[in-house]
Amino acid sequence: MSRCVQTPGMSRCVQTFDWYCISDLLNIITSAETVLSLNWDSSKFKLRKKRKPTHCSCYLIRFKLSLFPASPWMDSRKTPNKIDLYDVRRRPWYIQGAASPKDMLILVDASGSVSGLTLKLIHTSVNEMLETLSDDDYVNVVYFNDKAMKAACFQNLVQANVRNKRFLKDAVRNISAKGITNYKGGFELAFEQLSSLNVTQGRALCNKIIMLFTDGGEERAQEIFQKYNADKKVRIFTFSVGQHNYDKGPIQWMACTNKGYYYEIPSIGAIRINTQEYLDVLGRPMVKANNKAKQVQWTNVYQDALELGLVITGTLPVFNKTNTKLILGVMAIDVSLDDIKRLTPRFTFGPNGYYFAIDPNGYVLLHPNLCPKNPKFQEPVTLDFLDAELEDEIKVEIRTNMIHGETGHRTVHTLVKSQDERYIDRSERSYTYAPVKGTDYSLALVLPVYSLHYIHTTIGDTITQAKCKHFMLVLPLCWCCLYFFHSHREYCKDLKPKTPNNPLCENGVLARFVATDGGITRIYPKSAGLDWTEDPETYESSFYKRSLDNDIYIFTPTPYQEDTNSKSRECVCHVDCVILDDGGFLVMANRDEYIGQIGQFFGMIDPILMVNLVNMSLFTLNKTYDYQSVCDPKRESKGSAAGLRSVYVVSYITDILNVGWLASAAESCITEQTQYFYDNEEKSFRGTLDCENCSRMFHAEKLWKTNLVFVIADAKLTCMSCDHKPLIQAEQPSEGPDPCEMAEKPRFRKGPDACFDNNERVGHVIILSSSVFKNGNRQI
Repeated sequence: MSRCVQTPGMSRCVQTFDWYCISDLLNIITSAETVLSLNWDSSKFKLRKKRKPTHCSCYLIRFKLSLFPASPWMDSRKTPNKIDLYDVRRRPWYIQGAASPKDMLILVDASGSVSGLTLKLIHTSVNEMLETLSDDDYVNVVYFNDKAMKAACFQNLVQANVRNKRFLKDAVRNISAKGITNYKGGFELAFEQLSSLNVTQGRALCNKIIMLFTDGGEERAQEIFQKYNADKKVRIFTFSVGQHNYDKGPIQWMACTNKGYYYEIPSIGAIRINTQEYLDVLGRPMVKANNKAKQVQWTNVYQDALELGLVITGTLPVFNKTNTKLILGVMAIDVSLDDIKRLTPRFTFGPNGYYFAIDPNGYVLLHPNLCPKNPKFQEPVTLDFLDAELEDEIKVEIRTNMIHGETGHRTVHTLVKSQDERYIDRSERSYTYAPVKGTDYSLALVLPVYSLHYIHTTIGDTITQAKCKHFMLVLPLCWCCLYFFHSHREYCKDLKPKTPNNPLCENGVLARFVATDGGITRIYPKSAGLDWTEDPETYESSFYKRSLDNDIYIFTPTPYQEDTNSKSRECVCHVDCVILDDGGFLVMANRDEYIGQIGQFFGMIDPILMVNLVNMSLFTLNKTYDYQSVCDPKRESKGSAAGLRSVYVVSYITDILNVGWLASAAESCITEQTQYFYDNEEKSFRGTLDCENCSRMFHAEKLWKTNLVFVIADAKLTCMSCDHKPLIQAEQPSEGPDPCEMAEKPRFRKGPDACFDNNERVGHVIILSSSVFKNGNRQI
């Protein structure tokens, strides 16, 4: 439930600055403590408004979210009967600001006694527990019955990023119940995971915790705790799942003996509140540390819930210094990436120049390739710098230096993917980087060598000088706000025509155009501008950016336009003659059946010939993954069967926990795409395609000063037994790189500098037992 409270004396042109909003959290009943805190909020917002009039602040006092300035609550879901399930305690900025990093081992009881509904509750509880982790945390899941095993292929704890958590959720879903309960085996493997020393890198090295999900048992595993946790450095939280009559004493003892907490999850409604209460416990050392813990932490990028777009957030914990020693909540300030972009002189850098910034995990928060395609994506946007660009050894080194907060400069020859992601060019780039003061971010400027200088001129001419009745000018949106036209016709008077005025030069030329750095495109004749399909902003045009990176003529294929006045002639020759561009796309052909396929990837037209051109090293291929794509949701098999009870449970979980929303039209996914390019200076290639009972000879020759190659080969029709499955160049859904292999060789990252973990002054142990209707505690 959300409501607004007016703040007197705060008026501005934006009407919402007169108000601040309060949103009650899920599973929390409004109390006198909540109401009395409203006046305190109002005074703090007045102070924030006076000091920082342009900042938007969010403040949480345990039981509510206060938002200033007020904003209408957005809900773009198209599902009927919308339920407001927004919970600030599950937002990335709150999770990251409420506790220090943690190494978490989730221990799941998979014995036969948890079969049925209890196992389904455990599955959902583990999924919800994983959602309380951020990219600064590390996690793994172990399950046990007669013996203990890892749920997934991860041999050690892995970073709790979006992809690893999703992989663990899938693994947990496959856990089945059988056998007997063996707590000793489960805890032994859990402690070994947390104490493993043969890890090259990849630990939070701060709070160590074990989360046990079970239905109860008689065993206490004292000797395991005495062996591995005599110093009580590992906290153990236990969760009694399901409705049963088992003795809860042993698992309560496990939590109390190891400075943890005991929770009960009797039903679905109790899952969310109980799987996040542990954050209050981990926050107590921060309260004890007092001012040392009051450090602003900056999050990685995420999609704002109120539709502000991509934002980063600075968070600061707020403490209750009384006897309870609890974190009251988190103060946060959002910074929109769009606001940062508006402050940068983009058009000074040139079309191929750009800037980017990364966080200590190596994730970009500013980059031209950071563009998640799913606007409903509520998880953090975690695109690594090496995935945003084409990876090489020097970029790995630059990424490491930036994470360390170093200042440096490198000029490198690197591969660059085109704007339309169809081509790859080799170009020279200059990388200059430095840390951002007061944050753990690092900022870099990337420029091609031809953009290291720019012309600074006096603004005097106007665009009216270029008016001509025979030409059409194509301008980007709000051109007048961003560009200035500076050109005299007199500058061109001394130019002399170099090409002879031969009428043959006019054959096949439909239009001429001139594109400029200033954003103006001039097209002749004027009628051709009506069919102009390229982006009017030249900085976003693939052909324009590629032309600057190459000192040759760049030809881009377009669909063939048939001349209605020409006579149709059938080609009866026994050879195929084609011209391809440097990406393997068909530009010209001698066969009528190929004419309608101009602009298509040649691997779809003549796969076996394309394969041989790759094998002969005329083309080199490079496979890239897009971690920001959107795919159609996977449909369940019609043959799958489920009982009424399980169907009810799944649908109820979906409604209550807001998992995916079945009415969603698309879901985030990984896609892969293959680009082909020239990677050597050879000009001539020839070979023979050997098939079962025939062969085809071919010869390929690169055309001088162009990005084209001429290929002549025996006709495809003369050797049909050479047929090969089509080569797909276009983007297609993919599972992406193997997470298990990536976990074995994790990329370098750096965790937070400060750690506030378990210590002797944290205080006494409390046993909590709560549900969706109550929140109580008992002290031991």
